[in-house]
Amino acid sequence: MTGPVPTITAPTITLAAIGVDAAHEAPTSTPGHAGTGTSGTGTSVTLDSGSIGLPNGPTGRPRTEFATPAPLAKTGPARIVALCNQKGGVGKTTTSINLGAALAEYGRKVLIIDFDPQGALSAGLGVQSHDVVTIYDLLIGTARDPFLAIQPTSIPGLDVIPANIDLSAAEVHLVNEVAREQTLARVLRRVVDSYDVILIDCQPSLGLLTVNALAAAHGVLIPLECEYFALRGVALLVETIDKVRDRLNPAIELDGIVATMYDSRTLHGREVLDRVVEAFEDQVLETVIGRTVKFPDASVAGVPILQFAPDHAAAQAYRQLARELISRGAVD
Repeated sequence: MTGPVPTITAPTITLAAIGVDAAHEAPTSTPGHAGTGTSGTGTSVTLDSGSIGLPNGPTGRPRTEFATPAPLAKTGPARIVALCNQKGGVGKTTTSINLGAALAEYGRKVLIIDFDPQGALSAGLGVQSHDVVTIYDLLIGTARDPFLAIQPTSIPGLDVIPANIDLSAAEVHLVNEVAREQTLARVLRRVVDSYDVILIDCQPSLGLLTVNALAAAHGVLIPLECEYFALRGVALLVETIDKVRDRLNPAIELDGIVATMYDSRTLHGREVLDRVVEAFEDQVLETVIGRTVKFPDASVAGVPILQFAPDHAAAQAYRQLARELISRGAVD
């Protein structure tokens, strides 16, 4: 007796499985949204990956092409963005350096504040941090004019106020000051009209210096390493931002969470990124910064990766990050 003929389901064949590079397919696109920056050109195009068989981006959302922004008609007043995460080694300094360089490439005048006593940002941009006026001098009042501390970098339009180990004593000096949490805000008030963007590279803690940065900032960008221990601290940081908004700075916003040191080859990295997107949804930026040895090489050279290896994928990622933030209205 002959039984029923079994049904055979053909396996799903993906482009990657048969060696086809999805980037060579002809995508269809739909208009994106217009940003709220003053450049007026923060448009983006979302690729409908589901309808054409292309993979989504690392965040699991359709890929978006962010338009190149037009130069601004005038300089200032600056929007102040603090790059903050209480965990060390997550890419805050690397992101500060290269995001600042990318914004400068797009015609923005950028000032970066090295607000970490380790002074890694100053070293990474090749500027002098000893025997010069630093952010510490401005905080404790031994120097009054912030323009005396500003140093140019090798990137046109990108300046920096350096820091060194002296900054570690600032919290002790400030602890008895009136309105001590507003000290940095008072310093930046004098330079805000001379720049389009001011980035603050915070130290890996939630102490008085970081609270000063949050009290002075219009927005917060959280670099997040795609690793479990980095993920654990994000909720505490968001809680701190909420407290600062409630008690010191009602205007502060979370501009986004940018995933750094991402390695798509590891299951752990993919799972951490998936959990971040699940928890914070659209607050997670589409741009993801991959892990590469080019970053430490650029740091040794004392230049941003955009100058050290301008065509490298990591340099392109930071250019996309700048375009995405402009498109979102996080910077002008």
